[in-house]
Amino acid sequence: MINLYEVTETNKMIEEENLDVRTITLGISLLDCVDSDLEALKEKIYCKIYEAAKDLVAVGEEIAREFGIPIVNKRISVTPIALVGGAACKTVEDFTQIAQTLDRAAKEVGVNFIGGYSALVSKGMTPADELLIRSIPLALSSTERVCSSVNLGSTKTGINMDAVRLMGEIVKETARCTKEEDSLGCAKLVVFCNAPDDNPFMAGAFHGVTECDKVINVGVSGPGVVKTALEQVRGESFEILCETIKKTAFKVTRVGQLVAKEASKRLQVPFGIVDLSLAPTPAIGDSVADILCEMGLEYAGAPGTTAALALLNDQVKKGGVMASSYVGGLSGAFIPVSEDQGMIDAVKAGALTLEKLEAMTCVCSVGLDMIAIPGDTKASTISGIIADEMAIGMVNQKTTAVRIIPVIGKGVGETVEFGGLLGYAPIMPVNSFSCDAFISRGGRIPAPIHSFKN
Repeated sequence: MINLYEVTETNKMIEEENLDVRTITLGISLLDCVDSDLEALKEKIYCKIYEAAKDLVAVGEEIAREFGIPIVNKRISVTPIALVGGAACKTVEDFTQIAQTLDRAAKEVGVNFIGGYSALVSKGMTPADELLIRSIPLALSSTERVCSSVNLGSTKTGINMDAVRLMGEIVKETARCTKEEDSLGCAKLVVFCNAPDDNPFMAGAFHGVTECDKVINVGVSGPGVVKTALEQVRGESFEILCETIKKTAFKVTRVGQLVAKEASKRLQVPFGIVDLSLAPTPAIGDSVADILCEMGLEYAGAPGTTAALALLNDQVKKGGVMASSYVGGLSGAFIPVSEDQGMIDAVKAGALTLEKLEAMTCVCSVGLDMIAIPGDTKASTISGIIADEMAIGMVNQKTTAVRIIPVIGKGVGETVEFGGLLGYAPIMPVNSFSCDAFISRGGRIPAPIHSFKN
């Protein structure tokens, strides 16, 4: 049973330590909208989304008022559009019209983002998959609230290197198409290995084909809560450190479970999962890097950082799974740069490099996230960074991702401002040695030997 006492217990966390429910995400299947006529398809998509989500924002605000729990975002995820639009879309412009329909529906119901402009191509690309991928720069530059994701690899299938090469070009072209906004389009584009079907967080949310017609997934976050708890156990042993994180994660997850159940009941939509992810914001005191420093590091990136992050990620998951029977998504610790003031400070101090961030992705909940790089970085270099991250996910049987922003017209030492939850970031240097010949080989990197489980 979940009761109001558990929420009351967290009042201090909410008022003083930046605890919030980061998002209520309504997943909507669009498979029953499939039509070979593009105009009919767009109409069906708009109507399905509007009907399913018209009360989402009002219900979220109602729950926030009644329980005193900040619910920062209300969002929608839909079936990967490459699957939905394949019969009707024959050109890049056709797929872009669907993106614009999604954007119009998102604005009408009042959500801040809609995810699922996506393709799943870990083993190969259909013509529809490739068309959607090639449409991403146009789609993201002509919409405000649409988010896009592409799954390029998995432990079971290996890595689709043709898609990796293409995505390097797509990231670069998306940056060019949105250069007037400091290449902001790339902040709404993420590539995955082992993408989960039930992730409520943007930009990677989509409604997986294994899901029911509609589902409520909730993402809850509280880096500030964890840091404050650890301040009480400075100098104590690792056993006490771990217990403190685990107990705190349990309380935070219970808040998410309550909100998820309430939203499910009021919207008459099944409850899916609670994603307990320590997702930072640019606000002071709401930083994953600050948690690592509280553990005893001078800066995130110092020797010991990967071990500290591994400990944090594991204890967060352990506390979460005891608090809810349905923990899913990307649960763990995010390590974005632009959205985390502590990470930004570490980059400025020279403590944190792209290579160290890559090492940290072996043990965090996702991957290289919201990292600004020079605008003149080659597409093949971006593909190489993506390939490395896909390999980490594939071999370690975990979700990894890349959300990287080559900021056109800016270089190392400059800063880019994204605003809001996306924050700001220093432009980070990238290894300048070439991987062109490797990326241009084409084909697929096969699945690792330990993938053969049946």
